[in-house]
Amino acid sequence: MLAYLEEQLALAWPDLHIVGRAGNGIEALRLVDELAPDVVFLDIQMPGLNGLDLAARLADDARAPRVVFTTAHEAYALQAFEHAAFDYLLKPIRLERLQRTVERLKETLAAPAPAAPSADLLAGLLRQLGVASAPPAAPAPAAAAPLQWIRAAQGQETRLIAIDEVIYFQSNDKYTSVFVADGEHLIRTPMRQLREQLDAQQFWQIHRSVIVAARHVAGTRTDFRGRLLVTLKGRAEQLVVSRNYADLFRQM
Repeated sequence: MLAYLEEQLALAWPDLHIVGRAGNGIEALRLVDELAPDVVFLDIQMPGLNGLDLAARLADDARAPRVVFTTAHEAYALQAFEHAAFDYLLKPIRLERLQRTVERLKETLAAPAPAAPSADLLAGLLRQLGVASAPPAAPAPAAAAPLQWIRAAQGQETRLIAIDEVIYFQSNDKYTSVFVADGEHLIRTPMRQLREQLDAQQFWQIHRSVIVAARHVAGTRTDFRGRLLVTLKGRAEQLVVSRNYADLFRQM
């Protein structure tokens, strides 16, 4: 299917530059982080991490790529658009349909800022797929106060960690590691939810899997591989900055 999609894209978008190919969701996530593409074509069903879960993780990035789903399953359309899908192409992908997607992608990429699909466009796409659109969402509630305390399991006990103690957070499989001066603690709160609860002025996301406390940042350096690294005050470890977040440190 990957070869067929590339053949169709070569016809619909001759000047497209394909920067990477992934055989599973985990590999795709790594490539997106390293290569920062403008557009990602995703299958819904992939080993390791399915397309919907991958899109949900990509949505955490302020500079997330446009996601076009390519799948044989109509049933996932509504979920796909809930994950900010740019488009949803059913297999076998027809060249004419792909060309319409390509034209919209070109227009969006040429615009000053990324544009999400309009409500009318979303409703039209869902009608094409025979999927009933959901009713308009209720207004978002007012933002909660920033997180002040974290409860972390420590054996049979629970430790209460003040947010001021945290040096950085790092996603760790099903858990999130909380690094403080005296060690590491695990919590079950996913990175996306955690980020929404933190004060963005005090905690900076520097990678999809890392959020660092600004007051503990000593500076940055570039290693021999060209990666930007954050150095920490009084600590030996150095944290890799994703290309998507490098602008945070342009003036440092």
